[in-house]
Amino acid sequence: MTIKEVAALAGVSPAAVSRYLNGGSLSEEKRALVKKAIEETGYRPNPMAQTMRTGRINQVGVIVPRLHSDSVSRITAGATQKLFEEGYMTLLGCTDHDPEKENRYLHLMQESQVAGIILMGSIFTSEIEEAVRSCRVPVVITGQNFEGLPCVFHDDFHAVQDLTRLLLARGRHRIAMIGAPDRDIAAGLNRRRGAEQALLDAGIDPASMLYETSTFDAGGGREAMDRLLAACPEIDGLVCATDTMAMGALAALREAGRSVPEDVSLVGVGDDWIDEISTPGLTTAHLFFHRCGEEAAGLLLELLRNDGDLQKLAEPQIRLPYLIVERGSV
Repeated sequence: MTIKEVAALAGVSPAAVSRYLNGGSLSEEKRALVKKAIEETGYRPNPMAQTMRTGRINQVGVIVPRLHSDSVSRITAGATQKLFEEGYMTLLGCTDHDPEKENRYLHLMQESQVAGIILMGSIFTSEIEEAVRSCRVPVVITGQNFEGLPCVFHDDFHAVQDLTRLLLARGRHRIAMIGAPDRDIAAGLNRRRGAEQALLDAGIDPASMLYETSTFDAGGGREAMDRLLAACPEIDGLVCATDTMAMGALAALREAGRSVPEDVSLVGVGDDWIDEISTPGLTTAHLFFHRCGEEAAGLLLELLRNDGDLQKLAEPQIRLPYLIVERGSV
């Protein structure tokens, strides 16, 4: 089976098939015809010849901050599935929250001739911003909203604002928070500000909220909870920036003899699988991580079809919704 034969079956020119395979500009009507013909014939292009023609391979780099994360795995699953459906493989790089590794991966993946990159953003330094803006291939960012760059991000501020309002509605007033570093704009700064705004709206001074920073694991949440209880044993409401932090906090509360939700109401963010089977179940904000990956891959594919032209993106920055999921922890 050749490109000419696929083109004949689709009723288009061989050049149109070539543009489809290489991510070039093509009308939606012709794209559908070519895709149907390829699916019917099972045609696969010669990877070596394709690389020689385009200077890139049908591979997308995905850079993640860590591997042991339910949210990262769901975003990756959404992105890789959509990319696979369009004939792209993925190359994974893990930074362990190290900006230098993040920068290095951006360069390494370009040297590996990837077609584009999906970057799960965490701490966006000036060096990373410069590296992203100077990339020779399209880059889409997930989890953070960066001006002038294609992004898919969550409504972190309002999600935590609503969770904090829920605690207040349950009569909790000595509210504390375990959060991420403010350098992480989404999970850190925006979620903290959401909690503070809810307190302000209720006539409570946001400065009265005890705040401890944690790493993105249960151990960090546990240690932060111990520090909070030492500073203020009367805490009756706790907001955690992630569900994993919340699980660590729950363990610390039990060890301290505090019952959830009788003594302390507890909420997290993310809606991880463990939230349903923990005792009690965790009240949280469901973030659409799988959809985040799908949308990011869709943006990248759109950029590839339009030679990286941001002006041709229908919606370059996508803010996803959230759902408050109430369980037994409040």
